[in-house]
Amino acid sequence: MPVPVAPGRWPLLGHTVALVRRPTQFTAGLRERGDVVKLFLGPLQTYFLTNPEIIHRVLVTNGSSFGSGIMFRKFRPYAGNGLALSDGPFHRRQRKLMLPAFSQPHLRRYAESWVRATTAMAESWQPGEVRQIDTDMQALAMTNVGEALFGAELGEEAIREARRSIPLVIQLGMYRVLSPGFAEKLPFNRRFDEAVARMKAVVRELMAGRDADTDHGDLLSTLLLARDAETGERMTREQVHDEVMTLLTAGTETTALILAWACHELGRNPDLAERVRTEVDQVLDGRPVTFDDLPALARTRQVVSEVLRMYALWILMRRTEHEIDLGPVRLRPGDEVMFSPLALHTDPRYWDRPDVFDPDRWSTDRVRSLPPGVFIPFGNGIRQCIGHLFARAEVVIGLATILARWRLEPAGPVRVRYTTIAYPRGLPMTVRPRD
Repeated sequence: MPVPVAPGRWPLLGHTVALVRRPTQFTAGLRERGDVVKLFLGPLQTYFLTNPEIIHRVLVTNGSSFGSGIMFRKFRPYAGNGLALSDGPFHRRQRKLMLPAFSQPHLRRYAESWVRATTAMAESWQPGEVRQIDTDMQALAMTNVGEALFGAELGEEAIREARRSIPLVIQLGMYRVLSPGFAEKLPFNRRFDEAVARMKAVVRELMAGRDADTDHGDLLSTLLLARDAETGERMTREQVHDEVMTLLTAGTETTALILAWACHELGRNPDLAERVRTEVDQVLDGRPVTFDDLPALARTRQVVSEVLRMYALWILMRRTEHEIDLGPVRLRPGDEVMFSPLALHTDPRYWDRPDVFDPDRWSTDRVRSLPPGVFIPFGNGIRQCIGHLFARAEVVIGLATILARWRLEPAGPVRVRYTTIAYPRGLPMTVRPRD
């Protein structure tokens, strides 16, 4: 059975123009073309997957047959060979070495610093002032990740440089992925290279002088001290540098956006916000939130799940390592596959009223009976984001701390721009004291 080609293909550029002009609409519309659709990034042929069961096979059932796609490989010369970018035995070894840093005892310790940082931010706000919530959440996430990684707040210079460079790395990196090879000398690619170089310099400075044999109780120490159970070997300092680059980049921008969109949606839905505040009041009874409170904050966690559904990653890619049958197509080694978590999360075949923000959907049996592959905010399988529990816990703690003190009201229109994920073009909100 022939695989259909997506509409809108241009000579030389392939489907790049359609992907840049109408990213979310274009990829969502591909489900009407079939379970597998050919898509061209310049001259590179890829297979775009729209069927969640096929995607589950790629991520989980046959996950070992797939490595990181070209999306990640194009980052590797610039961002190093961190966990998100590596493949094969090296990737599996690095994941084993890093998993202890995300265990529950470590998360409990990180949570204490998250509460302090969020409380300090909330106490700095003034009644009636308008805050750019996306900017505030980015600064908060930077502080949280900095303390988890390095055991102390990042210096002002490091924060300023990270806040300048990380969004550029993520946003311009997507344009780099979608661009054909001959476009790599265009201005946006040079800006990407410069932003990566600045981030590398920040990480090198933060790691300078750190003794690899001393446990400072932070994530960096855990990485430096980790030993392979079979060989007894540690990561090289270069490998630790690459992992820190990955964690600092991925752990700030994604979490900041989840927090910002959660505040936005609660501001737009005051009745829902009041129900969440009631839960926070009942669970906390006026004291600061702790890691052990998370299971009891069920409604708050449902809000986070709904944000992860509606504001999901736009594109993920994988590369075939072994020949494999994948529904209507047989893939050969080197074939690239693409899929859109966002398109899956808003597919009306699986979600009632997919364009409506409704955290209550997460309390229904209908959601629990969804087929595998429909909800993948952090990927799945052997390449699932290693920090997914870190991110969820950080966001719930942040929301509970803010809602215990403030009401946030929208203070202007919000426009959305998609690159790898939904970015607000400013997110102004008015800070109101609790009644």
